[in-house]
Amino acid sequence: MHIADVTMFHAPASGGVRTYLQAKHRIFNRDADLRTSLLVPGAEHDSLGDHHYLPAMKLPLGQSYRFPLRTRPWRDALVDLAPDLIEAGDPYVTAWAALNAGRHLGVPVVGFYHSDLPRLMGDRFGNTVRRRLERYVVNLYSRFDSVLAPSQSMADRLYSLGLERVRVQPLGVDLDTFHPCKRHPELRQRLGLDDHSRLLIFVGRYSREKNIDVLLATMERLGSPYHMLLMGPGMPQKVPSNVTVVDRCVGTHEVARALASSDAMLHAGTRETFGLVAQEAMASGIPVIGARAGALIENIPLGAGILCTPLDPRAMADATEALFANDAAASGRYARRYVERHFDWDNVMSKLLNHYEELIDIGHGTRRRYG
Repeated sequence: MHIADVTMFHAPASGGVRTYLQAKHRIFNRDADLRTSLLVPGAEHDSLGDHHYLPAMKLPLGQSYRFPLRTRPWRDALVDLAPDLIEAGDPYVTAWAALNAGRHLGVPVVGFYHSDLPRLMGDRFGNTVRRRLERYVVNLYSRFDSVLAPSQSMADRLYSLGLERVRVQPLGVDLDTFHPCKRHPELRQRLGLDDHSRLLIFVGRYSREKNIDVLLATMERLGSPYHMLLMGPGMPQKVPSNVTVVDRCVGTHEVARALASSDAMLHAGTRETFGLVAQEAMASGIPVIGARAGALIENIPLGAGILCTPLDPRAMADATEALFANDAAASGRYARRYVERHFDWDNVMSKLLNHYEELIDIGHGTRRRYG
C-alpha cells in the first residue's frame, strides 16, 4: 500500500499538521508492506527520501509557509508517485491537485480538515467572508471520498454545513518525548523562581485565535507567586513582570523539557480544532487551565484541568487559583494517564490505517489487510 500526503501546511514553524504527518510516516514506515510519500512546498524542486518538494511562493509574514499557485505541477507530481490513496491536508491548491490526481489514477482521496477556515477568516473579516468560505468548503470537501476531522466539534461543524462523509480522526502525542521524566529543575532556576513559585506555560505561535492578550491579562491579575513562560515565534515583548518570553520557534525537545518543568498550562485559545499542545502538556504530567471552547471542551476531561469562560481574564485567574487550591500534581498525573489511554500515536495510526484500507478496498472491490 502506497499512501501520499500533500499539503502546504509543512514548515519549520508549523504545528499540528507537521507533527501529524511526521508521526504517520514514522509509524507507517515500520511496516514493510507500507510505503509513504510526502509532497510539500519548498524553495526548489527536490527529493529527500520519501519527502518531495515543489517550488512555491514564500508568504510574507507567513512564518516560513509557502503557497502553491498552480494546480498542474502538483497534480502531475502526485500522478508520477502513483499512490493507492492520497490525503490532502489543506483546503487550497494542493487539495484540488489531489482530487485531480485521484480522478486520473482512480484512487480514493481523503481531505483532512485541520483548521476551520471560514471561522478563522470570519473572525478577521466578518460574516460575509465567513459565509462565502463556508460555500467554498462545502464545494471542495463534498468531492472527497472521506473527510477527516480532528475532533467531534470539528466534525459537527462540517455536518452543520451539510457534509456527510465525515470521520473523527484525532491526532496523537509522542508519549516518550512528552513525559514527566523530562522535568529539569534548572529551568526554574534560570527563571529565578523559588520552590514556592507556580510556573505556568503556553507554547505556540502568536496569532489572533490564541488570545495571548487574555493570558497576559490573567498573569497581571494573578501576580506573585505565579510566573508564566510564553514560548513561540512572534510573541509580544511588552509583558507583565511575571511573564518570561521566548520569542522564537522552539524545538520539540526544548518544548518537552519546558512543559514537564512547569506546574500547569494556561491556554486561552477559542478556535482549537484538536488542541495538540494541551495534550502534549497533559502527557508531560501537568494539568491545563483552558477556555471552555472548541476541542478543548472534549479533550481536557474533568480531573485533568479546569475549563473557564472564554476571553475572561478574571475567570481564568480564578480557575488557576482553584486548581492550585487543590492537588495540581494529582491532576497532572491523571492527565498523563488520560493521554496514554486515548492519544497514543500507535493506536491513533492503527485506526487511521484501517480506514484507509476500507477506502481502498471499496475502490478495488477486494479485501487486503495490512499492519
